Amino acid sequence: MGIVTVSASYGAGGAEIAPAVAQRLGLPFHDRAIPARVAGRLGVPVAEAEANDETVVRGLWRLVASLGTMPDPVGGVVPGAPLPDARAYREQTERVLAEIAGGDGGVVLGRAAAIVLRDRSDALHVRLDGSRERRLAAAVARSGRPREEVAREMAANDRGREAYVRHFYRCDPASAAHYHLVVDGTELPVETVVDLVVTAARGRGIGR
Repeated sequence: MGIVTVSASYGAGGAEIAPAVAQRLGLPFHDRAIPARVAGRLGVPVAEAEANDETVVRGLWRLVASLGTMPDPVGGVVPGAPLPDARAYREQTERVLAEIAGGDGGVVLGRAAAIVLRDRSDALHVRLDGSRERRLAAAVARSGRPREEVAREMAANDRGREAYVRHFYRCDPASAAHYHLVVDGTELPVETVVDLVVTAARGRGIGR
């Protein structure tokens, strides 16, 4: 059945497009289920795993900047042991992604999945992006919140995601080299982008 990974910059429509693609392809959409599975592996509350998830909006870039002084994880948690660090969350997330791809497949939003699963032949890797101004305008229109507030959130989100990928994978998440399909999600209607991704996925034999 295969897997579709969707990397979306803030305001490019990933939260709307990825689940719609999953529905059209008849595949599961994996989003909140991933940190839940990671939490189970590490023996921490789901909220803790969500707070360390790659899609955190605020503060992750500060966390990643400090990771150089953190010890490597041992892969699990035992009573009395220190809480797992961000590397442990990353490693467990990679394992979950590999299990999803090797199982029933699906559509995954974020989590550097295109880079983690880059060697799979049964995958389609998609990047949704757009100019800063158009992404900001789209995010303000969707949320109805003040422009200044959304702009701050977008800046923190963009920094965090870029820092995560650069730190752990030593590459630029916006580079077209990682993706089969790159679409400006701010210039086309959501339905059109969904059609493009679904067509590309079916072209690679992905879907039910």
